[in-house]
Amino acid sequence: MAPEESLITKAWRDLLEYEFPPTVLEVERGNIRRWTEAVGDSNPLWNDDEYARKSRYGKIVAPLTFLIDRGITPIADRIIATGGPPSFLNGGTEIEYFKPIEVGDTITATQRLADIKEKTGSSGKMLILLCEIDYKNQKGELVRKCRQTFIRLKK
Repeated sequence: MAPEESLITKAWRDLLEYEFPPTVLEVERGNIRRWTEAVGDSNPLWNDDEYARKSRYGKIVAPLTFLIDRGITPIADRIIATGGPPSFLNGGTEIEYFKPIEVGDTITATQRLADIKEKTGSSGKMLILLCEIDYKNQKGELVRKCRQTFIRLKK
């Protein structure tokens, strides 16, 4: 019996360490308001000027998880385009926070596929993809770092 072919194809190996085109977002008060409404976060630090002025930040800042989805989309689109069925599972998200994101900031997200592994589970062979996204403000300061794990099952 011939050994089963690896799920890690040349197309996947070629994506390792590839830096995707950056995603840029201008942070506006309306972006923050819509985000907090969508996730049901009523913390006044995100939307109440008077409350925010009395905080340690002295102004409105964005919630900690704000913008995380902005960096994942280019990688997810490329994962889907690399072959096989367009289904994968979220294997976990890890976020490091460095600086507050403020109204008026321009945030640039750069994404890369940092690691790829093949494993066999109860559902059969699967790929474990580790994606890293760095979020920097207009001063080049790192404000967030996200590590997103995707699991792609062989179908």
